[in-house]
Amino acid sequence: MVLITGRNQFPICYDCQKGELQGEIKDKKMKKFFKIPEEFYKKSGFLRSIKSNYLKFGALTEKQIEFFKKTVKEMKENANP
Repeated sequence: MVLITGRNQFPICYDCQKGELQGEIKDKKMKKFFKIPEEFYKKSGFLRSIKSNYLKFGALTEKQIEFFKKTVKEMKENANP
């Protein structure tokens, strides 16, 4: 089962998308950037899509980085109320 919100037109479960997230990240800064708990990737299709885009295109926009960080921060805060 996949959680669907109004924004998700094509929901993909974590297990189905896991292969896309397995690529090698050579940039040390980005490797650290994407090193978050796997549970966050399981819960957030947005985080998976950002990592997938980085692996496909080799770069992210400033907005993508900003919102990735914001989402991770919110998830950490919600995990530790």
